Amino acid sequence: MKRLLITGAAGTLGKLARARLGHMADVLRLADIADMDPAGDGEEVVPCDLADAAAVHDLVQGCDGILHLGGISVERSWDQIQRGNITGVYNLYEAARAHGHPRILFATSNHTIGYYRQDQVLRVTDPVKPDGLYGVSKCFGEAMASMYHSKFGQETALVRIGSCLDKPRDRRMMSTWLSPDDFVSLIECVFRAPMLGCPIIWGVSDNNAGWWNTETAKLIGWRPKDNSEIFRVEIEATPRPPADAPQSVYQGGVFTAEPIHKT
Repeated sequence: MKRLLITGAAGTLGKLARARLGHMADVLRLADIADMDPAGDGEEVVPCDLADAAAVHDLVQGCDGILHLGGISVERSWDQIQRGNITGVYNLYEAARAHGHPRILFATSNHTIGYYRQDQVLRVTDPVKPDGLYGVSKCFGEAMASMYHSKFGQETALVRIGSCLDKPRDRRMMSTWLSPDDFVSLIECVFRAPMLGCPIIWGVSDNNAGWWNTETAKLIGWRPKDNSEIFRVEIEATPRPPADAPQSVYQGGVFTAEPIHKT
């Protein structure tokens, strides 16, 4: 690609992508509402509020691909989620439509299905069961991507990210862990696939304890290599939560116990 846009570039996953995706484009265009480090070689740093339609229109212009990590990534008030994850998503897709339909990797979330129990194995075709307003906003984003694909041919990989960290932090994450290496290889596969469409893909490593059927990932040639099992002894040495605790019952963990935030 000539130019790859990374939204949410100041966040944890955005910083990871910035550090490791320079080989994928002549220029990485890095956008966020938060402060970012100055541009290095082959980079453009563009402050942008996703809720500002004109700014997003200009941001997308000239981009061959979009890695959309921007918006609110945790449970917050409706006003915050609406601005970043609802209005912001609409603005992004309208900008993509105006500028030649650059392929999008949309970072959706396991919190779209958070109220399923941990003894259930899910396919991407199972109905959504969001565990909070954040999860609802990601369901909206998935629906928006589907509509733009059906109506305009806009290609999007809807990647339901589990827990992308250096290692899992608890027993639940033994099932949801996505290693940084697997995340990077997934991004590479999305943008290199000859044809994409609008698939939902579980963003999870090849964990023995996994809950999600990952067959759709093979359609783009992605086969994760890492497995949380290497951390089993370390995790089992930590205190076990009660059997009826949210992190023991639901795939969304403690997000199911979050209140509706008013501020």
